[in-house]
Amino acid sequence: MNIQVDTVNYLNLTVPPERIAGTLNIEVSSHAYLPRTDDLSSDWVAYIAVPAFKLIRKQYGRAIPSFCSIGTGSGLDVLAAIELLGAENIGFTDLQQEVVETAARNIKNNLQKKEKVSAAYGAGDLLSPLSGQQPCYDIIYENLPNVPLDADSVIADKRNSGHFLEKRREPIPALIHHHMLDLHYLALLQAKNFLTDTGSVYSTLGARVDLDIFRSLGLLAGYTSQIFTYTWKVQAEAEDVLSGYARQEAAGLGPFHFYLANDLRTAFSGTNVEESGKKALEIEKTLAPHQLSATEAWTAWKNGEEIGHTVAVLQSTPE
Repeated sequence: MNIQVDTVNYLNLTVPPERIAGTLNIEVSSHAYLPRTDDLSSDWVAYIAVPAFKLIRKQYGRAIPSFCSIGTGSGLDVLAAIELLGAENIGFTDLQQEVVETAARNIKNNLQKKEKVSAAYGAGDLLSPLSGQQPCYDIIYENLPNVPLDADSVIADKRNSGHFLEKRREPIPALIHHHMLDLHYLALLQAKNFLTDTGSVYSTLGARVDLDIFRSLGLLAGYTSQIFTYTWKVQAEAEDVLSGYARQEAAGLGPFHFYLANDLRTAFSGTNVEESGKKALEIEKTLAPHQLSATEAWTAWKNGEEIGHTVAVLQSTPE
């Protein structure tokens, strides 16, 4: 499947892009998450990553030489980093070879003619495909799935960013596993071997658990972590995702937090991206009376309600 993406609109630019094409021709693998270019407020790159990348660049005050994405999908997050962060050395991974090869073509074919980047990429588990290719990155970005697949499911049959194969050999702290943050924790562990001395990991997290759990996630992995940005979005693929969370909640995990979309709109009214991280705990507190469990949210959605959840970008720096 091929889609065209208006770069100015997708990256919310005020001027034409300098390093990537003005219209992105994106091939989407049948096993990759389909970008939501018809509704950017539901698209994780456009709505969550892009504002965070812009804030990172502003805080750095200069171009950021190297960037890596764990679980890139179509490669749009890497293209955004090339344009917004100024990255010239890039790395990216995904679980399947077809997805990675497609992303590599997308990145190469959508650079402006004068632009050259150095790329390291591979298919496999988290950052392991990059071992021996690119030693260090200034920014490592991840938007990894949370919901484990059923034992009889096949990952190749799922075109869904919300699921992952649960079986792992590594020990996972009980707190992390109980809140379905396994892959985020393992990514942080692996990232220590791929960061520059001043590098950070930015984890994009559907904030369906208390924010204090996210800070514990960083601490347990050996990082100092803070909420970098905080926002909300309507739950995409609600039937699949809400039912998945409800099943896990019924099995004793969680509880997980969802909200009516109108309650989220009210709570975040007037909050801009730059101040959102600092206000995150305050906003979370105002939302507490409106929390719905996954089971309640699943029932409400089936009854026609619009359901959403908060989203945090967690910035983690090795201790």
